[in-house]
Amino acid sequence: MTDALKRLTDEGVAIWLDDLSRKRITSGALGELLDEQHVVGVTTNPTIFQKAISAGDGYQEQVADLAARRVSVEEAVRMITTADVRDACDILAPLHEATGGRDGRVSIEVDPRLAHDTAATVAEAKQLAWLVDRPNTLIKIPATRAGLPAITETVARGISVNVTLIFSLERYREVMDAYQAGLEKADAKGLDVSAIHSVASFFVSRVDTEIDKRLEALGTTEAKELKGKAAIANARLAYEAYEQVLAGARWKALAAKGANAQRPLWASTGVKDPSYPDTLYVTELVAPNTVNTMPEATLEATDDHGEITGDTVRDHYEQARADLDAVGRLGISYDEVVQLLEDEGVEKFAKSWNDLLDSTQAELERLAPKEA
Repeated sequence: MTDALKRLTDEGVAIWLDDLSRKRITSGALGELLDEQHVVGVTTNPTIFQKAISAGDGYQEQVADLAARRVSVEEAVRMITTADVRDACDILAPLHEATGGRDGRVSIEVDPRLAHDTAATVAEAKQLAWLVDRPNTLIKIPATRAGLPAITETVARGISVNVTLIFSLERYREVMDAYQAGLEKADAKGLDVSAIHSVASFFVSRVDTEIDKRLEALGTTEAKELKGKAAIANARLAYEAYEQVLAGARWKALAAKGANAQRPLWASTGVKDPSYPDTLYVTELVAPNTVNTMPEATLEATDDHGEITGDTVRDHYEQARADLDAVGRLGISYDEVVQLLEDEGVEKFAKSWNDLLDSTQAELERLAPKEA
């Protein structure tokens, strides 16, 4: 454990790894990250699984067995991905117990092709929770319009949720509302709300990527001075919204029954622009009761040279508003950008899922038993 990662943890930021593969599980590499770099959770997404399974390390025997059983490619992918998540959950189980369910979590996402179908998303969430069958699983549901009622219904069934692909402040408030509604329904059913946990994954770097592109196109001095500011401003204002919800009477009533706050999770924290510090979306988003899920490169950079100077969020709300207002005055529509990013996020994950199906199908065919 390094000083930077320890300081980050001491400031109330839970460090989660944004990656998973069978090789990482079986080699002991995941366990080493828990022991040595203060990692206390894991997130996955369709792109992560597509890369891991396409690389092939550790999957051949299971794929051969699935091929022998002649299962569909859809079933094969779910058997493979849930096996990885189940094994990772077992590795993180001691952390889960030690933190009272707060950390030691592993996330798995519903089929992204269902992102605009509420009923199908709820059904998939139930199925994934059943397949993984571990109390420290988080089911990831995209924060689309159709995803909002799916969040409520999934939480109402006592299933812990990671809400993903959040880009806008308005949608984030709707996500927090959906979570509270789910807890209220769960409580009305007599479920123990203290057993339900959630994080809300607010995406960071992609906001800068899109807005910076538009600022660069404008080419003015003012526009160039705003590059690299929008994503952090957006995330800081999300944290302000989180604080406002926790101060409300509705949340206080739930908290009195033992409900757990839905922590903000900073996602997409790998820096896309090489001119920016590679720890930018870690060091500038330090606040209590948050999660930062990092690709391994970002984790290593923070470990090596991250400068953690304390809370870098709560004293910066006015500057954050000023930065987003300045972007808007240049004619860049915040609403247009965040909707574009949500749409693209769903499309990218769906493409990765389809690529995963294609590559798995090819492996099933290659390893299928030969006809006598």
